[in-house]
Amino acid sequence: MYNPSSHKAEEFIDNQEILETLAYADRGKADPQLTEKILQKAAQRKGLNHREASVLLACEDPKIVERIYGLAEQIKKDFYGNRIVIFAPLYLSNYCVNGCLYCPYHIKNKHIARKKLTQEDIKREVIALQDMGHKRLALETGEDPINNPIEYVLESIRTIYSIKHRNGAIRRVNVNIAATTVENYRRLKDAGIGTNILFQETYNKESYEILHPTGPKHDYAYHTEAMDRAMEGGIDDVGLGVLFGLEGYRYEFAALLMHAEHLETVFGVGPHTISVPRLKRADDINPDAFQNGISDETFAKICACIRIAVPYTGMIISTRESQQVREKVLHLGISQISGASRTSVGGYAEPEPEEENSAQFDVSDKRTLDEVVNWLIRIGYLPSFCTACYREGRTGDRFMSLCKNRQILNCCHPNAIMTLKEYLQDYASEDTKVLGERMIAEELNKIPNPKVRDITAQRLQLIARGERDFRF
Repeated sequence: MYNPSSHKAEEFIDNQEILETLAYADRGKADPQLTEKILQKAAQRKGLNHREASVLLACEDPKIVERIYGLAEQIKKDFYGNRIVIFAPLYLSNYCVNGCLYCPYHIKNKHIARKKLTQEDIKREVIALQDMGHKRLALETGEDPINNPIEYVLESIRTIYSIKHRNGAIRRVNVNIAATTVENYRRLKDAGIGTNILFQETYNKESYEILHPTGPKHDYAYHTEAMDRAMEGGIDDVGLGVLFGLEGYRYEFAALLMHAEHLETVFGVGPHTISVPRLKRADDINPDAFQNGISDETFAKICACIRIAVPYTGMIISTRESQQVREKVLHLGISQISGASRTSVGGYAEPEPEEENSAQFDVSDKRTLDEVVNWLIRIGYLPSFCTACYREGRTGDRFMSLCKNRQILNCCHPNAIMTLKEYLQDYASEDTKVLGERMIAEELNKIPNPKVRDITAQRLQLIARGERDFRF
């Protein structure tokens, strides 16, 4: 029986409940009274449960889909405004002992280049990222207790935070590493990480065990319960995600929302972020060999329904997706994107030789960070490099309280303006500077509180004179 308050994976991700949810959605998707009731509830900006959201995802009526898209766009604006937070992944190592069938890092792949960054390598990579203008990173490693122990990750985090190059500094490090123990999550918390991110890949236990035939990741319960251990270890911001394309998308969607409901029920804090990666081509991985690929239109609908169901969460899309796809889903709820990403181990300081391919997946959006910033401004979004919430302790329930009451914009909007000013001063091309300064003037005038608007204007002047880092 479905029990969101249980700490056992097979109870809070209950297979029978998911199957019954899908059947309920199939029955309800053409019921105009039910769909109208769900849409009216969604319009209250309080979220939907997994059954209600699954009905909307199953709806095929073009008029209903249009309303879903419009509501998702408005909810994103209400909670996060027009800000888009920017980050970059940093792959430390692709050594891995798992046998995952969808990832080129699997242990049987003998022709991919295996690499691990030294601390000196990390310094060079971080300086290169700082020289682009990045302020936040997501650390990535394969699972290998010999090559990638927790001590290596912790040392790498300390190295990253220690590097101050010109006006550059990495102000926030998120981690996307293998499921680990409560004690190790405590150590990560003490190291000053931001969000602990871990993709479930698939919530279907049978499929999960087939796709992970060997290695520690084969243990479905240990992997699925990792966020509970992270919360118990003091990490109050966690990021969920599935790899769409491995299992039926409606099954994954319902289970993902059940996981969010579980965290909310047990810890009082739902996921800080939800990522929506799709299976992509990689070194020895052909996505066409999998039977559950989804179209761009279905992908967009998933994003919109997640935004409606979990209005408070940040939603992340990576450079796995093309510029065209990313632009479409920006309008449907996405609030964070990566820019100028490298999915190889190294490659920011110097391009990786083709014969030394170490990438986890092919990047679709290959633009520079400046091109991404320029594009965001042109389509009406405010690029943000802000990390103030983490540095000021606005995490977990403190962040969620502000976000759910739609007050987080009072903090985030001014800080986004100031971090854009930093970027324009230090890194932007001339064309981006012109566009950005115009946007800053427009966005400054949107700040409703005169005192906050005046303080922001004063700090913008200080940034222009070379002052930096007002804890944003």
